[in-house]
Amino acid sequence: MAAVLCPFEQRLRGRSERDSQAKLEEAVGLARAIDLDVRLAQVAPLRQVTPATLVGKGVVARMAAAVEELGIGLVVVDDKLTPVQQRNLEKAWQTKVIDRTGLILEIFGARARTHEGRLQVELAALDYQRGRLVRSWTHLERQRGGFGFLGGPGESQIEIDRRLIGERIVRIKRDLEGVRKTRAVNRAGRKKARLPTVALVGYTNAGKSTLFNRMSGAEVMAKDLLFATLDPTMRSIKLPNGKSCVLSDTVGFVSDLPTHLVAAFRATLEEVIEADLIVHVRDISHPETEQQRADVEEVLRELGALDEAGGRPFIEALNKVDALPGEVRATLETRTTTGAERARQYPVSALTGEGVDRLLTAIADLLGAAGEAREVSVPLADGATIAWLYRHGEVRSRRDEGDTAWLTVALDPAATAQFERRQQVR
Repeated sequence: MAAVLCPFEQRLRGRSERDSQAKLEEAVGLARAIDLDVRLAQVAPLRQVTPATLVGKGVVARMAAAVEELGIGLVVVDDKLTPVQQRNLEKAWQTKVIDRTGLILEIFGARARTHEGRLQVELAALDYQRGRLVRSWTHLERQRGGFGFLGGPGESQIEIDRRLIGERIVRIKRDLEGVRKTRAVNRAGRKKARLPTVALVGYTNAGKSTLFNRMSGAEVMAKDLLFATLDPTMRSIKLPNGKSCVLSDTVGFVSDLPTHLVAAFRATLEEVIEADLIVHVRDISHPETEQQRADVEEVLRELGALDEAGGRPFIEALNKVDALPGEVRATLETRTTTGAERARQYPVSALTGEGVDRLLTAIADLLGAAGEAREVSVPLADGATIAWLYRHGEVRSRRDEGDTAWLTVALDPAATAQFERRQQVR
């Protein structure tokens, strides 16, 4: 049995106040994502931080009584705890205590399926544990014999643990560097084949995997569960204009995502950084959809994936419109079809398929907008070049006159250079 304690600071630094109940519900959802039996969930107003325990003495005393009464075996504190705060709370409550970072790491560890995913989770966990090796337990005080002729005190257990963790971190980073290079080779292959990449990003449980399945025909795990999918999935899909692209489903984000988790998953998230188009999938029916949008964009900026200058296309898929009340939905439809956001926001329902065709058309238009349309002439006998233009460009019109085909086609700079070389060889 578990309890969730959600410290809620009344004046959050640098951001708007979040509803305490919504924050508590998210913390409970995270706990239930790894099948914890949550018997107690409370908000603890935090007027000032207590260095020893984070929360005040009154909260500590009330929670201690509740833990004893209910037989709680684990308390999740939905905030970042220092090693000393964690140790003090465990002593006061006589039970295991983990903070928000530890909980997310537990979820990621349970969700990772591929070798790469497990490596990334282990890297983040080791980095987290290394900072927790404080002199809190007696076994860390023991010393072992030193080396050399002079003897000496040797290494303490805490130093040995830190060294072993450090060596393991180096090995994992080396393995992940190999993963990064493999991904770079794969991306180069896709670029050579002229396959653009579209990355789906968003807050966890926003419906990315359901939308991914709807658009690609795949069967990625999609449940009403925080962090239901962790390992990235990529599929080639056909767009309405006949062109193909690679669709990528990535790990969901969450508010206050631990920094070392972002760093550990950088190899995976490079697919987002290198994507030709980013589609931000938002749960438009969620009461805190705007705050979730800000949280996702904050992580994207940290990754360097959000181009403030507008160089990289970035659109929003406003998911779960089927869950909106009639009036709210009508207002949203009007705003996104006639308002200033019509070219940036697209209402969809991944569950019913509503609006997905319009989203796919927008993706096709944005990916095809990289090159300026030009008219070219190709002999009808040169079917290979005509087929090449359809495959690598966006053919907007065609007319055949005599033995010549005149095509108006949009090509990106790389494809334009290839076409000109084909013309010279011909």
